[in-house]
Amino acid sequence: MDNNSNSIKDIHFDVLKEIGNIGAGNAATSLSKLMNRKIDMTLPLVRILELNEVAASLGGEENIVAGIYFQMDGDLNGFIMFLLDIESSKNLTNILMGREDSTQELDEMDKSALQEVGNILSGAYISSLSSLTHLNIKISVPSLCIDMAGAILSVPAIYFSQISDKILLINTELCEGDKQVNANFLLIPDFDSFKTLMKSLGVSL
Repeated sequence: MDNNSNSIKDIHFDVLKEIGNIGAGNAATSLSKLMNRKIDMTLPLVRILELNEVAASLGGEENIVAGIYFQMDGDLNGFIMFLLDIESSKNLTNILMGREDSTQELDEMDKSALQEVGNILSGAYISSLSSLTHLNIKISVPSLCIDMAGAILSVPAIYFSQISDKILLINTELCEGDKQVNANFLLIPDFDSFKTLMKSLGVSL
């Protein structure tokens, strides 16, 4: 990552963290309403990463994860990814369905639930980003893939590497009783959109 990117990280950490905080709050509220019970989320950890740093932040390239993809357009173009390890995925679907399933297998109902939650959480974060930046941002319907982190990231990385080398990673933990979900939200704008995002936050690149 170049010096300019490091400077951006230092200058805008508080703003990016606020996006994560508001997004996490909105997401927790949306999920609580959906399930009619309280869902808590920890304060998020916000980082700007290079593409080759993402897999390590998810537990390594061989770690199995569920990835929910969204295309982003409007004032910002690029992609959004919502990533969960399998244990967190199963905990999340157990929370949603009010059950105790200790298997690590994700059936069709689990997958459908993950797509819906990914849609809710991504929508909450994008709504927060739009409110803070006054940008019009739209996202597509979700697409789900379950595989090793390296495999999930390798195919989109071929495309992402042509449009951006900067990823905003927001990591937070969702809790309901003794069930914990480690959630990762990745915002991957193209080069022009990254400039637009930074300009909306008060910096010209």
